[in-house]
Amino acid sequence: MNIISQPDRIRHYMAVHRLDRLFSAPDEVGFQLRAYESGESVLREGNELDGLYFQVEGRTKVSSSVGTGKALLLRFCHPLSIFGDIEFLRKATVQSEVEAVQPSSFLFVDNRTADSVLMRDPLFMKELLQHLAYKLQTCTTASRINLLASVEERLAGYLLTTRSGNEFGKELDTQSAHEMASLIGTTPRHLNRVVTKLSGSGVLRKARNRIAVLDWERLDTLSNGLRYE
Repeated sequence: MNIISQPDRIRHYMAVHRLDRLFSAPDEVGFQLRAYESGESVLREGNELDGLYFQVEGRTKVSSSVGTGKALLLRFCHPLSIFGDIEFLRKATVQSEVEAVQPSSFLFVDNRTADSVLMRDPLFMKELLQHLAYKLQTCTTASRINLLASVEERLAGYLLTTRSGNEFGKELDTQSAHEMASLIGTTPRHLNRVVTKLSGSGVLRKARNRIAVLDWERLDTLSNGLRYE
């Protein structure tokens, strides 16, 4: 992690992402600019939270693990995403691993400032509620589909969702079969069996590590209307 002392860059990110509309008094927040290289951890699961992170550049991935060492990929994030919100409000340790998959930058606000300034700011609290509601909605939708639908339905719904270009679709989009399997709650081996089956019926075409959809209408029928949205 690299702390960058460049006020002009902070002002640039504030203008690009219109952060002035999120805070009643932006100049009182005292942002710090933090930059991370690809593959570097931004937040480590189980660590104490040091503040709120506003992603203003790059791409990150969020995953959660269990005691056995297995990890579940939850989503990919891009600007403007907020990290540490749940942990800050609940005074809990970091609940999910956040890793930069591209060089990524964040505007950081330490716990003391977040508590004394942001928690008293109605504009920010309104935005935070919207952000938390979005997380709850998308996590609930993904959990429901992954628990109740077949892998074939999940894969079809996933491909149709990522094609649609909606916000959550962008956060699920990946070309990696291993990551795709994790996102839809299955194993790479089971996913490969379903892809092979659909390739044999002319719905998909598998080429190396990529999946091409040949028949979107049949894929829509196979999804039974399920979407990750």
